[in-house]
Amino acid sequence: MPKVTLLAYTPEPEKVVASAAKLCYSSSGIEKIEDGLTKEKTSSFVRMITKLGHASTIEHVSFTFGIEGVSRSFLAQMTRHRIASYSVKSQRYVGEADFQYVVPPEIESIPKAKKEFLDAMEEDRRHYEKLSAILTEKRKHELMDEGKDGETAGRMARKMSNEDARFVLPNACETKMICTLNARELLHFFSLRCCNRAQWEIRGVADCMLRLVKPIAPDIFAEAGPACVRGDCPEGKMCCGKAEKVRQKYLEMDGNR
Repeated sequence: MPKVTLLAYTPEPEKVVASAAKLCYSSSGIEKIEDGLTKEKTSSFVRMITKLGHASTIEHVSFTFGIEGVSRSFLAQMTRHRIASYSVKSQRYVGEADFQYVVPPEIESIPKAKKEFLDAMEEDRRHYEKLSAILTEKRKHELMDEGKDGETAGRMARKMSNEDARFVLPNACETKMICTLNARELLHFFSLRCCNRAQWEIRGVADCMLRLVKPIAPDIFAEAGPACVRGDCPEGKMCCGKAEKVRQKYLEMDGNR
């Protein structure tokens, strides 16, 4: 199961958004821009500008997440969201001889499929270890020929071998990352990845992320979720056919579910 942690976020995010929006229409100086922005007025202001589509002001707020227990397949999908910053565990510098992996629920539910999957993971592990040993031995000798002592050459060679040995690792290989997204990009991310048609792993992570940010910025994320929360399903004939149920789920979502 993925583990998602909210590591940091812009303090008083909705006041920041309201201040930025107010500045666009006010002659007040920066030092007075927050005057009169009570909790109630801030909430009203944020909801108004959200409905008006004044989305650039929401970009001033960002959230940083730690994500663990996800696959390299998930990583490939996540990093398609380019208006974000990512730091990911490196397979070049971190050995993967004992790599963990994510088992898809569908495979987990079928004993025969699960056995085949686990056998494949063990086979990948054996190939990784063999490749790593072969490459390490070759590079160790090369480094010693260049004048490195045996201990130093062995340590450097082991790290160098990861670079090519990792090519045999599966998409299921577990990874971890820290990512930062601004609130506007988060809303876009939720719109795509909370949808029933999104792949199960990234949809689960998106739901976790939404549960974490919604209590902190309830007005910004009041209608966050798949596109059907805010109107008709945009998927056409590919629609899951459960729009009403999905809409109810996200409109009722809070940080305790």
